[in-house]
Amino acid sequence: MKELFKDIRRDKTGRFGFLGAFILSLLTFFYILLTYKNLPPFIPIFNQLPWGEQRLGTTLTIFIPILIDWVIILFNLFISALIYQKTPLVSRMIAITTFIVTILTSLFVVKTVVLVT
Repeated sequence: MKELFKDIRRDKTGRFGFLGAFILSLLTFFYILLTYKNLPPFIPIFNQLPWGEQRLGTTLTIFIPILIDWVIILFNLFISALIYQKTPLVSRMIAITTFIVTILTSLFVVKTVVLVT
């Protein structure tokens, strides 16, 4: 398994993208853990739904964006490692895109937590 990811570890852009995404995602997770006890019982997490109770989720739903982000990081890391030998540029683009998705997820979570506390 280590052989699969050795190219990503050697590549500066790939290492920065995936390691940065993972670290930022962990920092966001710990931020949620620190502020979890101060959150109200219902938070507006589903902002794409119409106004009202449909937008609210329980306090535990604040972890959904982080879990989705972890799935995206792992999936993209695996795909990037598989295609690195044939197309390193696409692999680097996937790494940077993963980092950007993690930044946006972190901003969403922090903004939601700040809004309700």
